Amino acid sequence: MNKTVSINFQTAPSGYAVEIGRDRLTTSGDWAKACRGGKAGKAALVSNPKVFGLYGEEVKTSLQNAGFDVFVCLIGDGERFKSFKTLQKTLDIFSENRLSRTDVVIALGGGVVGDLAGFAASIYLRGVAFLQMPTTLLSMIDSSVGGKTGVNSSYGKNLIGAFYQPKGVLVDVQTLKTLPKRELTAGFCEAIKQGAIANRQLFDQTAVFLDTFQPRSFVRLFDDDDDLVRSLISLLREQIAFKAKIVANDERESPDKIDAKSRKILNFGHTFAHALEKVTNYRYLKHGEAVGYGICFAAELSKKLGLLSPNKVNLLNDVVHRAGVLPPISSIDPRIIFETFKFDKKLVNNSLQWILLKDVGKPVIFPHSDVPQSALMSAFKNITRS
Repeated sequence: MNKTVSINFQTAPSGYAVEIGRDRLTTSGDWAKACRGGKAGKAALVSNPKVFGLYGEEVKTSLQNAGFDVFVCLIGDGERFKSFKTLQKTLDIFSENRLSRTDVVIALGGGVVGDLAGFAASIYLRGVAFLQMPTTLLSMIDSSVGGKTGVNSSYGKNLIGAFYQPKGVLVDVQTLKTLPKRELTAGFCEAIKQGAIANRQLFDQTAVFLDTFQPRSFVRLFDDDDDLVRSLISLLREQIAFKAKIVANDERESPDKIDAKSRKILNFGHTFAHALEKVTNYRYLKHGEAVGYGICFAAELSKKLGLLSPNKVNLLNDVVHRAGVLPPISSIDPRIIFETFKFDKKLVNNSLQWILLKDVGKPVIFPHSDVPQSALMSAFKNITRS
């Protein structure tokens, strides 16, 4: 039932593997040691209290049994903790425990843990080895793959960071059993985003999975339905393989690359999502929930600009709704959201680039200067009405 996705970068001397399976955390120490070429040493295990309470001791014990000297660094749970203050605290713990360049940082948690731990690993002693053990659906298919690390600033999300590839990623689907429904919805919204820009096959596979195994019954079915686990592992493999292919060809999101193979296309739905997160102080919406709105907004905008047919917009909206109920945003002033676009990290030559759709699997990079304000306002009204 286990699957592996290999990532080999065009401009790098080596890549790494994403290993996917069930009950993998019990042998995570052996996996980590293998990723380190058979070496152990010290391991900084970065997590948050909730995830560590569920899986921390199991992972810590496995690492110790494999010969690692483990110390734990716990950070706050939530996007607002992906900050300079948390980064400084993490780096201090590394120093207090005398982590060296021959040691390793291991992230056990969701996207916030992975992004912050990876950034800390990239700048501590100018770079120490880094491993990812994502425990949320969103982090499994997105943030743990591709090497983007960073923290938020007062101006926006992920504006401070580095491209820093892990030495390996271990995905244990068993951790999804303990996810709240909102976290599942958030992860599936990210999966829909990737299907929408990838191809009809991945989009349909995601849609069928959501139709067959609805998030509200996901946890109940997990122990009783082997078909769920097999289908989930297969879906994760295809989702990760798609992202791996994109990032391997455009590791650092080249500003000059603007075709359908550009890493920029992974930002579909994210311009609106990041702005929405910022204006709600990273407390109201899960990242994937914001992406769900971002998908619907980008689809509506694509329709307004004559790129996407109404039928395809309805299809995208339908599949997003299958992922779960999104918190309402109709009370938010859209002008405040639009003002935040000017701080988006995807600005090139001071110009925002939208990722829109001509069809499922046919993303297009579209300049913000060609988007009328009336189209933005109309798109917002449409997604808050539905």
